[in-house]
Amino acid sequence: MGEKIAAGGFDLSDRQRYRQKLQRCLTGLGRLLDEKRFDRPKNLIGLEIELNLAGADGMPRMVNAEVLERIASGDFQTELGMFNLEVNIAPHRIGGRVFDQLAEELRTGLGYAHRKAREVDAGIVMIGILPTLAEGDLVSSNLSDVDRYMLLNDQIVAARGEEFALDIDGVERLSCTASSIAPEAACTSVQLHLQVTPARFADVWNAAQAVAAVQIAVGANAPFLFGREVWRESRPPLFQQATDTRPPELQAQGVRPRTWFGERWVDSAYELFEENLRYFPALLPICDEEEPLEVLDAGGVPKLQELVLHNGTVYRWNRPVYGVVDGVPHLRVENRVLPAGPTVDDVVANAAFYYGLVRALAEENRPVWRRLPFEDAADNFETACRYGIDAELRWPRPGRSGGVTTVPAVKLVRDELLPLAAAGLDAWGVEPADRDRLLGIIEARCRRRVNGASWQVETFHRALDAGLGRDAALAATTRRYCELMREGEPVHTWPVGFPGPS
Repeated sequence: MGEKIAAGGFDLSDRQRYRQKLQRCLTGLGRLLDEKRFDRPKNLIGLEIELNLAGADGMPRMVNAEVLERIASGDFQTELGMFNLEVNIAPHRIGGRVFDQLAEELRTGLGYAHRKAREVDAGIVMIGILPTLAEGDLVSSNLSDVDRYMLLNDQIVAARGEEFALDIDGVERLSCTASSIAPEAACTSVQLHLQVTPARFADVWNAAQAVAAVQIAVGANAPFLFGREVWRESRPPLFQQATDTRPPELQAQGVRPRTWFGERWVDSAYELFEENLRYFPALLPICDEEEPLEVLDAGGVPKLQELVLHNGTVYRWNRPVYGVVDGVPHLRVENRVLPAGPTVDDVVANAAFYYGLVRALAEENRPVWRRLPFEDAADNFETACRYGIDAELRWPRPGRSGGVTTVPAVKLVRDELLPLAAAGLDAWGVEPADRDRLLGIIEARCRRRVNGASWQVETFHRALDAGLGRDAALAATTRRYCELMREGEPVHTWPVGFPGPS
């Protein structure tokens, strides 16, 4: 969740000073864009995965500090909950055997982390929401002991001024309240980064927004929350509600939530940063000593720390990112749509599908965002979260006849989007054998109508049918999931069932 931040309170002048500094940062970003100071294309991609810690019984383990101490690697860091970790894979240039390399690095790193976690009776689990998490696990005392998380929790709670209402009506309805942002920790995701030039940013971001629903449909992996079967991908509604600074009155007035799909297609990265300042008050008004305009006047490149920090507290599903490496600024699109897991092959297949599809769509002569109303893209996202692999989505009709039609997600992917993704991977120069193998995983999920969420649900119901109680069935499902995850075969090949009570 970003850089380290020291704890401390804020007074009224801090917020005013921070707001003014944010405006100077935004002006500095505009100048950098106008002066064309950004890095040249390097085709760099990056990958982060949030992880769960669970014991051999399938239950969450609040031991991330102990596990990190044993891992002793900068590639792993804390996440919001004590049962969370995050692994970061160094940026790679996309092309050739990059996906095979990413898979090998992930297997090596996750295998090592799992062995270290076993030393404290825990294990690494890649899953969107751990099915065995209970309300009592998601409390402020189980937040990681990191100043940023504590401070962020305090500020969001203060801004809301009352308990958080969690209400997700799916296959079953979950309705409860929380006194902290701790329920957000249940959401563990994959973040895919793509470095782009300013001229390419809008096309890539718009393409990523257009396909977010498709990513969820084929990759859903979070059907359970607090013992209830809710949406097939329950992370987005949970994340929005668990970080919602708006009391009901502000929601009724149309104030935007901090976890946000967006409301329009864009023409530049600048628009998204400007929206962040216009719509969202600062949560962490911490000012850096750097004066960005003075740095620019002196011929340097400012880090725009306040802008970066504020951007990190607006939870877009496709987020703009500004960074500086070796004194040169760059822009990235951070895709935050996908849940973690189920296996390394599934994660890498999801990544290949995304990078190929975004490349192809961003280069189309008649781009999809000129033919698909943004409202349809936003509705698609919610539909995919609700129904996963069984979702039906709105999409432009093929050809030049125009108009939008409703199509099953699996048919859309197999008939139209997989060929586009293959063409995009070819344009990136990805090895054809890797292209075919990874996109073949996506095709097989669609053909069999199986993803992580559907497997979890069917296995859970078989456990119930076999006579297990709800909690025991969730634990049995989690244990079986972990066993198959470590075997490493893609989820569409997993046998449905469970090994019985341990």
